[in-house]
Amino acid sequence: MFMRESLRNKIIEICDKKIASKGDNVGLSFYAFFANKNDDPELLMEAAEWWIRTHQLDYFEKAVKIKQLVQVG
Repeated sequence: MFMRESLRNKIIEICDKKIASKGDNVGLSFYAFFANKNDDPELLMEAAEWWIRTHQLDYFEKAVKIKQLVQVG
């Protein structure tokens, strides 16, 4: 599934920040990449599609795993 570069970069940045502050075992949901308000529903749906349909991930996953999946493409 295609993921726009801005979303890919944002996910990597958030994963890096969470890993740096909480360690390699920190878990995230795809909501971690968005503000509390839904100001970009298309981008949210793109992330949800990638997370749920493409990779069939659980609600919470390790940030290290997410970063690796995003980097691989």
